[in-house]
Amino acid sequence: MTSELWDRFRAEANARGIPAEDVERWLVTAARPCTMLRPGGDGPVVGEFGGPLLLPADAEDPAHPHVASIDLAALPAGATDLPLPPDGRLLFFAYPETDYEGTGDVVYVPAGTAVVERDRHAWNDFDWPDADAMFESYPQGPLRATAAVSLPCHESVELPGEHPRAEDLVEVWESVRPSPGAAGTLQLGGYADEEAIDHDPVAGAVPWAVKAVRAESDEPVPEAAADWVLLADWHAGWDVEGWESATVHWVIPRADLAARRFDRAYTSIFHNP
Repeated sequence: MTSELWDRFRAEANARGIPAEDVERWLVTAARPCTMLRPGGDGPVVGEFGGPLLLPADAEDPAHPHVASIDLAALPAGATDLPLPPDGRLLFFAYPETDYEGTGDVVYVPAGTAVVERDRHAWNDFDWPDADAMFESYPQGPLRATAAVSLPCHESVELPGEHPRAEDLVEVWESVRPSPGAAGTLQLGGYADEEAIDHDPVAGAVPWAVKAVRAESDEPVPEAAADWVLLADWHAGWDVEGWESATVHWVIPRADLAARRFDRAYTSIFHNP
């Protein structure tokens, strides 16, 4: 977040009669560093939309289309507050279909792992023409990193302690914040965002995510939304033809992220046609 945007936020809060100490407490408690990844700009290249699909030889073919890959070692220091691996590549997969839950994956390829190129269309077992046409509209090209700060943009947010003006400050942020998405935007970390938002998309995804994880394993999985984090947001509606306003959220328990358990990540889709 630029200093100009901070100033606008503070000025709007002051105009609404919110005490300065409440504003500063909110910023300290609620703000989360995140990184905006876009094809343009002058930031460092840290990954790419699309490109060749490179996976370990013993890895299964992905079940969903390849969206992007990120070189974790190339991320600037402090890019997020997430316990990400220091190196290796993180691959994101998603199909923006809202009739089903869990239509995406996250794959971590540790640094130094031997990889082979896969068929980018292997996920489409049924060879659906419409699906392939949709996939061809996925963005392609280098992703450059821009540091940002994320604030809650939904009224329902769980934070340490309580804040008496939380709802008011969410409204302030709604009035001054930039557009939640733009063409070719992948957000790493921060708060989940979408076009029509009242509740935290991460919290909304957790019950479905818990169910999906339990279907694959008897291992315990956290049920509290506070134990889950946003790994990445993709504002797909700006990029994929026919999916205007669609947003993809990749969420994961913070403990699993720290343990490199990316198989426990979950993908939720929002679409407001």
